[in-house]
Amino acid sequence: MEPANASLSQSASDLLPEQGSGGKSFKVTHKLVLSIAVPMSFGYLTTPILGLVDTAVIGQLGVPALIGGLAIGTVLVDIFLFSFNFLRSGTVGLTAQAYGAGDENEVQAALFRALGLAALIGVVLVIITPLLLFIGLWFMAPGEAASQATQSYFQVRMLSAPFALANYAFFGWFVGRNTTNIALLLQILLNTINIVLSVVFVLGLGWGIIGVAVATVIAELIACLIGFAIAWKLLRNKSLPAWAQISDATALKRLMSMNGDIMIRSFALLFAFGYFTAQGAKYGDVILAANAILLHFFFVGGYFLDGLAVAAEQISGRAIGARDRSAFVRSAKLTMLWSFALALLLALFYLAIGNFVIEYITTSDPVRETARQYFWWAAFIALVSVLAFIMDGIYIGSTWSREMSITMVASLAGFVISWQLVAPFLDNNGLWLAFYIFLILRGLTMFVLLPRNIRRSFD
Repeated sequence: MEPANASLSQSASDLLPEQGSGGKSFKVTHKLVLSIAVPMSFGYLTTPILGLVDTAVIGQLGVPALIGGLAIGTVLVDIFLFSFNFLRSGTVGLTAQAYGAGDENEVQAALFRALGLAALIGVVLVIITPLLLFIGLWFMAPGEAASQATQSYFQVRMLSAPFALANYAFFGWFVGRNTTNIALLLQILLNTINIVLSVVFVLGLGWGIIGVAVATVIAELIACLIGFAIAWKLLRNKSLPAWAQISDATALKRLMSMNGDIMIRSFALLFAFGYFTAQGAKYGDVILAANAILLHFFFVGGYFLDGLAVAAEQISGRAIGARDRSAFVRSAKLTMLWSFALALLLALFYLAIGNFVIEYITTSDPVRETARQYFWWAAFIALVSVLAFIMDGIYIGSTWSREMSITMVASLAGFVISWQLVAPFLDNNGLWLAFYIFLILRGLTMFVLLPRNIRRSFD
């Protein structure tokens, strides 16, 4: 019997139709790539902008511990929610492949499976929030003031879990079925509502860090309701898949196999951010706050480059569904070309605006001075991480989840080992150096495996 976690790059070939059974070849051009990437890049930018606004409104209170508490709380929420990112990335890949194969019923079934899992997992996360908070604070070990701020934020923020996970599913489905304009609208709407409410609740009503959490819960709920309404409208006049297809054992096995691999990958990725934050916290609240500010340059770059990763997800998944190797290879080349070009421009942009951003985010002079001291690490981080971002997109669309999890764990080990080696000598500079090594290893390991995975999926 084949094990449940067998390589999806092999099982994909078995489950997809041959070219003549519904899949259609298509031409990959610069225009096609950019038509997906450009709007998604600007839509994605609203997410790190939200993070900047949240940090900025808390930063106006002039208390470093609150910035650190928000940073830790955000990392913990991301760890526990993003661990289930397969609801987004798995749904993108499976939907795109069904779309490329011309199987409309399977496109629809992919959404229902993802939403069912989102509801179940979300409710469980809300119930066990106190346990998750205990584990997170034990791992992060922040100071007393930062710990209190983290607790206030986390307990409210986790109420959004069912809606946030459902939004993962909606977003992945809209992208996978080549309706990225709807995914873009949903993303912008979610973050815009969140930004406005954060400013109103914190600076207008004086709710402090709890106001940031409440704003996110409301925004996730509204976006979920709108996503449901749009999906229902798209499906209203179509023949919905039968329950037998939605609960099909082979399809569920494939999704759950991706679940395990992508959960490992997502948890390892967020463990890296949590580990980075925890190690920085050992140097005090000022270093913790400065690193939290500088990490926003990474998140902004990541979300901006994720527009091209989304293009890679959709086109590579569609190419595998259509069994079109030439389209797949050209998609990989074009998305990598544009990603490196944009990463270079982003690094130059950071160098130009970095000091202004630091001044804007916080009123604390010690935090400002410390952030400037380490800024050059943040300035070039987009160039260092770009290969990892685009490889993620290709692997997600191709449902090569086993390889993603293996390379992520190996890269995480490289991060931890390198930090232990340099920590006694380089302090916070060493922490950033180890983080750079982690990002480089992620991109290189997936890139090295790319030719083998292409052969396995198409030959």
